Amino acid sequence: MTYQRLTREQMAARVARDIQEGAYVNLGIGLPTMVSNYLPKDREILLHSENGLLGMGPTPPKGEEDEDLINAGKQPVTLLDGGAYFHHGDSFAMMRGGHLDICVLGAFQVSANGDLANWHTGAPDAIPAVGGAMDLAIGAKQVLVMMEHQTKNGDSKIVPQCTYPLTGIGCVDRIYTDLAVLDVTAEGLVVHEMVAGLSFDELQAVTAVPLISDFQKKDA
Repeated sequence: MTYQRLTREQMAARVARDIQEGAYVNLGIGLPTMVSNYLPKDREILLHSENGLLGMGPTPPKGEEDEDLINAGKQPVTLLDGGAYFHHGDSFAMMRGGHLDICVLGAFQVSANGDLANWHTGAPDAIPAVGGAMDLAIGAKQVLVMMEHQTKNGDSKIVPQCTYPLTGIGCVDRIYTDLAVLDVTAEGLVVHEMVAGLSFDELQAVTAVPLISDFQKKDA
């Protein structure tokens, strides 16, 4: 069968669909920041940034950027009506205190039991940049990971055990990749969705851990 991987924009739109009305959400540095551009306009969703913003809007149009209004990744953002600025310490208190409903994070690896590695590859020339990822991974009520399914070398980013330094242990709830949506459960990784044209066997062939199809789980 033939299939087409999701683009990064399509991945962001897919994640955005699952963010519910009234949610307080942190979008991690990198790929997850794109989610802000695809949030349903009929839902009130409050976006948080660890550098001290609540109520962020989408990326500003080119030429309309405000250099004093940026997210934690130093990208220009907008602020919705009613949005607020506050101290960095207050921002981390929100993250650590369980006040965020969802965080969306990128990842280098996610293990079968939901361990997350997203801040350092261990390479000698890599620059460690954990930022607030550890605080988000343990502080948010739900942790969603958004990443490509495989590395540029074709290796699975979903692994039996993370070989990179950990960000959090057993913290990931759902994984969104360019091939599938997978839930982390006590029984294992359950495939909730796959891209059109991709078979379960094909997905399993590029994933380094055993998978359970949602269809099989419902019939069990």
